[in-house]
Amino acid sequence: MAVSRKRLSWRLLRQALDTTTKLASFVMFILVGATIFSMVFQAADGPVWVEHLLTKLPGGHLGFLIFVNVLVFFLAFFLDFFELSFIVVPVLAPIADKMGIDLIWFGVLLAVNMQTSFLHPPFGFALFYLRSVAPEKPYVDAHTGKTMEPVTTMQIYKGAIPFLLLQLSMVAILIAFPALVTGGLDKPVKVDMKAVEQQMLQDLNETDQSSDFNTIVVPGGNAAPATGDGNKAPNPASGGGLPEAGSGAGDSSFGPVGGEANDPMKAIQDSIGK
Repeated sequence: MAVSRKRLSWRLLRQALDTTTKLASFVMFILVGATIFSMVFQAADGPVWVEHLLTKLPGGHLGFLIFVNVLVFFLAFFLDFFELSFIVVPVLAPIADKMGIDLIWFGVLLAVNMQTSFLHPPFGFALFYLRSVAPEKPYVDAHTGKTMEPVTTMQIYKGAIPFLLLQLSMVAILIAFPALVTGGLDKPVKVDMKAVEQQMLQDLNETDQSSDFNTIVVPGGNAAPATGDGNKAPNPASGGGLPEAGSGAGDSSFGPVGGEANDPMKAIQDSIGK
């Protein structure tokens, strides 16, 4: 019994790995195909054609939204959520952006619409999942002991219609009330670049007027006039250079005789202050 359970566990694990590998290969195939399609579509100036077609629809933004949602709804009959996300959405998003439509709201709207691809045939995955667990033959209920009729595929399709209508109603509500999505988003900050440029020029002018390059500000707060060329080193003979040996400033700023200055900049500032 233990051996049979172990074999069963390994068999289930192998089946799970095989299913995961197939699903990953399927997703990779979709991604590669969508990338190739996008490259060819871009090379053929497809987005320009689609933009000219959709921007000239009657009704402005409303006409564009109605056409796009009807298109996505019918494409969902034959394409899965992944195909629609990687093929159709990259074509429609730039057009919506140029028309001034909020892309976050537009993405939520398309996501709600694309959820209908799980609920209607011929590729509704939710219908396939339900079909896999629903009884296909009459069975005896374990609790009541009564014979239960099987669930047919047509009953599953009919049962999905109310949920499909709920999804379409949500699409209409989102179009009518965009604030349901955009109400909690941060408002975009508009910056007047011309006003910023004028303010920067005004600040630069005030800085130039307040600066006096003929004076040197010393740490003590006093301003001393700058003599000679600013690029030339101060002349020690004129008293504007380094302090003489033996002076207090020199003793505090320099080490032993013949040694190097501990803080040359402080010595220069002290001499200028005198």
